[in-house]
Amino acid sequence: MSGFFGVASQNDCVMDLFFGVDYHSHLGTRRGGMAVYGKDGFQRSIHNIENSPFRTKFEKDVEEFAGNIGIGCISDSEAQPLLVNSHLGSFAITTVGRINNLDELRTLCFEQGKTHFLEMSGGEINPTEMVAALINQKESIVEGIQHAQKLVKGSMSILIMTSEGIYCARDKLGRTPVIIGRKDDAYCVTFESSAFLNLGYHHYKDLGSGEIGFIYPHGFTQKVKPNDQMKICSFLWVYYGYPTSTYEGVNVEKMRYDCGSMLAKRDQGTVEPDSVAGVPDSGLAHAIGYANESGIPFARPFIKYTPTWPRSFMPQSQGQRNLIAKMKLIPVKELIKNKSLLLIDDSIVRGTQLRETTEFLYQSGAKEVHVRPACPPILFGCKYLNFSRSNSELDLITRRVIKDLEQGDVTDEVLAEYANPDSEKYQQMLDEICKRLKFTSLRYHRLDDLIESIGIEPCKLCTYCWDGKE
Repeated sequence: MSGFFGVASQNDCVMDLFFGVDYHSHLGTRRGGMAVYGKDGFQRSIHNIENSPFRTKFEKDVEEFAGNIGIGCISDSEAQPLLVNSHLGSFAITTVGRINNLDELRTLCFEQGKTHFLEMSGGEINPTEMVAALINQKESIVEGIQHAQKLVKGSMSILIMTSEGIYCARDKLGRTPVIIGRKDDAYCVTFESSAFLNLGYHHYKDLGSGEIGFIYPHGFTQKVKPNDQMKICSFLWVYYGYPTSTYEGVNVEKMRYDCGSMLAKRDQGTVEPDSVAGVPDSGLAHAIGYANESGIPFARPFIKYTPTWPRSFMPQSQGQRNLIAKMKLIPVKELIKNKSLLLIDDSIVRGTQLRETTEFLYQSGAKEVHVRPACPPILFGCKYLNFSRSNSELDLITRRVIKDLEQGDVTDEVLAEYANPDSEKYQQMLDEICKRLKFTSLRYHRLDDLIESIGIEPCKLCTYCWDGKE
């Protein structure tokens, strides 16, 4: 994933920008970048943050930067923001999203005129550079943004900083949030609403799907009105959104309490664990919701060692992710030995980490481990956002199990049966996953319950990874 933050202030904005970007560190651990505009023109710095946090790498830059307009990002992929000089003038650009048709767009750019792209390692093109190239095919930045969003297959939200202010554009289907904040002397734009709270900003507005706005030191101007369609990612609330953030009026932490509560209602006394636990960090709120609803005590039978370990899905190597996931959880044997535990995680993707967590609970003396994922079975890899590095659908434990159960080609019609929580095939899949991962019992969150937990209109939510519906 990635996240961005921008500021247009009547005064120096560097510290607001620094902290605003840093508050997106949960969304990526590979690259961080900041760019500011002031009396000396554009300044920019990009650092590798794989082995050191954002704030450590940018401490020196903060001392050297000066300006009243700035943008920055945390990225789990390409280096950004980029500085661009074109017929539209000089600007800095950063993006959040995913481009699935990079090769097609590269060919289009070559056909429409002589241009070039700087290759990254592996011969790939920086997606943000591609977006800049598409924007520069038009006669204004606003027209260029609309042009780029029309051509990109996937999703794309954009910040473009000029000497006057920041163009902010939300993805055409609103798959990721773009939120405007304001205080007496400045406006900001952010992915996470929680990023501006401690900086003195208050919520001004959420951009709608496809909406383009412009923030400057004294205000906000709408450039393009939002469209009527929305498909915001449901996984924002389930997993990768920060607990203190609010999207479309729905707070992440509150949604997770409601989610856990509905999981408990579905169980209705079918299991009698000694305690309810959440896999840190994103499973904790779901577990609290379950405990509050069921009356079963909440406990922390293992604690995450937070000072050094990054989020386990971030490293490129699956083996490294598995090792980190194991090493960062330390058991409290007094809360495990001879206990029946109900464990809630945000999701089951490959199944490797949760299986190892279950095994170490048994090794620490657990009598039973009942598992309740806070979302439905993931049957499709996301093709709209870069929050998963799965290279094949068979990376998903559900698809491996379905392949074995079907013993042949798996059609969309068959997958629809496995997505139906009331079908026989669905139950067969759950039984096999439960067996392979060595759980005592397994019950996923139902999709209809998940949608109710979020509480916005179902037609506005993207649920592709669970039901395959675009």
